[in-house]
Amino acid sequence: MKFIALKTKDGELKGDIAFFCRVLHVSRQGFYQYLANKDCPWKYQPLAEAMKEILTEDECNDTYGRIRMYQALTLKQPENVNIPSERTVYRIMEEIGISHPPRRKPKGITEADREARKSDDLLKRDFHTEEPLTKCVTDITEIKASNGKLYVSAVFDCFDSSVVGLAMDTNMKAPLCVQTLENTFNAYPGIRGAIIHSDRGSQYTSQLYRNAVRHTAKYEQCVRKMS
Repeated sequence: MKFIALKTKDGELKGDIAFFCRVLHVSRQGFYQYLANKDCPWKYQPLAEAMKEILTEDECNDTYGRIRMYQALTLKQPENVNIPSERTVYRIMEEIGISHPPRRKPKGITEADREARKSDDLLKRDFHTEEPLTKCVTDITEIKASNGKLYVSAVFDCFDSSVVGLAMDTNMKAPLCVQTLENTFNAYPGIRGAIIHSDRGSQYTSQLYRNAVRHTAKYEQCVRKMS
């Protein structure tokens, strides 16, 4: 539309309007509607200004994506600004050039060992239980620090999502998972016989971990496919 308006001097050259509309597959009605509205103030201009102000409040705010921008607007409640949906916030961010492309989806830190023997998935995605210490899930998470990485392994009770076992180390090898089982069993001896559910990471399919499940805590192990 801007191109047609430029070439026809905002519609003054009547003879060229039909030609450009036909070549660019634009209706003449749509072009005249554009001319009628092009000088009207943008209804989202106050919101756009509020977003730019939030970005200038702190140099770290320049990395804000749509979720954090929406949260910042909701908390700040700029005067005389109606806050639309998160999707509209993102569209406006794209319009004024302050949006950021989504980061690459991070991969899980545990990698499946395709050669290892797999255990049955006993839970079948049914993580609900009416009794504590009967169904548990476990995983490892990575925490980045200024002097390296810390790996935290935890066991969660499906009954109330509480942490019943925890272990930390500077690596994510199988002994970390074994230590987690030992800490869990020492804290909750009544967990004997529970189902422990994990992914198919090499730590959980290792013989060391299987022995710990069978002899240390007397769990019944099941694993799920990595997503």
